[in-house]
Amino acid sequence: MTEIGYRASDGCALHATVVGAGPALVLLHAGGPDRRSMLPLAERFTGDWTVVLPDLRGYGRSVCREPARYTWARYVEDVILLLDHLELPDAVLAGAGLGSTITLRAAASDPERVRAAVLIGVEDIEDDEAKEAEIRFLDAFAARVAADGIEAGWEPVLADLPPVVGDMVRDAVPRSDPASIVAAAAIGHDRSFRSVGELAAITVPALVLPGTDPRHPTALAEEVADVLPEGHLATVSIGNGLRTAEDLAAAVAPEMRAFLGRVRVRGE
Repeated sequence: MTEIGYRASDGCALHATVVGAGPALVLLHAGGPDRRSMLPLAERFTGDWTVVLPDLRGYGRSVCREPARYTWARYVEDVILLLDHLELPDAVLAGAGLGSTITLRAAASDPERVRAAVLIGVEDIEDDEAKEAEIRFLDAFAARVAADGIEAGWEPVLADLPPVVGDMVRDAVPRSDPASIVAAAAIGHDRSFRSVGELAAITVPALVLPGTDPRHPTALAEEVADVLPEGHLATVSIGNGLRTAEDLAAAVAPEMRAFLGRVRVRGE
């Protein structure tokens, strides 16, 4: 297991863990946890893949305390620069929540660098009214963190999310910088996509694992899998039966391995 650091184009110090050997698989964690939430999943692929686990800007060791530095374009650039730093021509991107949106954005803007996409709990793609509600939600979250700490920020939120999310968030809190978490909430002011229809331009193979909560709706995952030209809907969903990061890894790894096996054969 190798720990690396590199600089984003804006000077932000970013960090990642690299383990295994083979073609590259980048695991992008959800918003709230850090790279360690993806370690149990990574361990299931290190025999066949070089698994890269970045701390996304704002989380874990990748501290960034300026809200203006949080845009979807910047998150994608961070990932592409990570591939450049590791001298990787391309990679499979697998993301949860926040990481799933970064994966979709990267597949849309840099398809030559994204061999395939795995989307674990697709984040909602809102209309204008819902987007305004999301901004208010994230601004209120940031205000609670700034006033009373990270635990207070998450306390009223976790009850509406699957237990696995709470487990991963609570595990990451001691490794999180509060000011960085506050700043990261500013991503709510940027727009990922304006409609699901925009995803029709993404041509890389994609495996979609449905979420089951209002921020990661099951119906949205089904629609995304249908709209993506090479979208495949998984039979496993991210629901209340999953309580830990180990549970998540055990649930999603079999379908993910089968999907990646098909992608690897076609890409080699």
